[in-house]
Amino acid sequence: MGIPLPPYYLTLFLLLFISFNNVGHRNLVFADDALIEAQCHNAEVPETCIKCVKSDPRSQSANKVGIAAIIITCLSNKATTLINNMTTLASGARDKNLKVALRGCEKGFYYTKTNLIAATNRLKGKEYDQTNLLVKQALEEEFVCKMKVEALRFNFPSSVTFDMGVYEELSTAVMRIVDRFV
Repeated sequence: MGIPLPPYYLTLFLLLFISFNNVGHRNLVFADDALIEAQCHNAEVPETCIKCVKSDPRSQSANKVGIAAIIITCLSNKATTLINNMTTLASGARDKNLKVALRGCEKGFYYTKTNLIAATNRLKGKEYDQTNLLVKQALEEEFVCKMKVEALRFNFPSSVTFDMGVYEELSTAVMRIVDRFV
């Protein structure tokens, strides 16, 4: 048999329990946010980097290398989006040269995904120069795509231009973060 407590003691106990749990949790999240912001601080567009990292549930327990791996995952996801964009644009293109260029972009973004998988593996193996080389090669594919398509005087839709811009921003962010590991 327990000692019956007045209801206000139970209420007070519950409030204190909830308060201590929430305060401790806020501090833990604050520390993770500080690490994310510190790592993304040197990116050209820190907001893009921070948004990418915070969108991944792994970010709450990620260290510096984990944050870089999350950004590479965001890059790979963006490459998938760009593959789909190029496929759609190529299927609707009437100009033969434009269709060929867009198919080339599609293949290039497939290649970038392979490079990004390899970059993640190099990152985990602490081969930071190789990580950056692979990310740079993946970024070059995007530049080549833009150059070839723009040479044909085709303007990408604004949504594709936006996705390509985010891809560039994330590439630069991860390379700058990894540079600081060496």
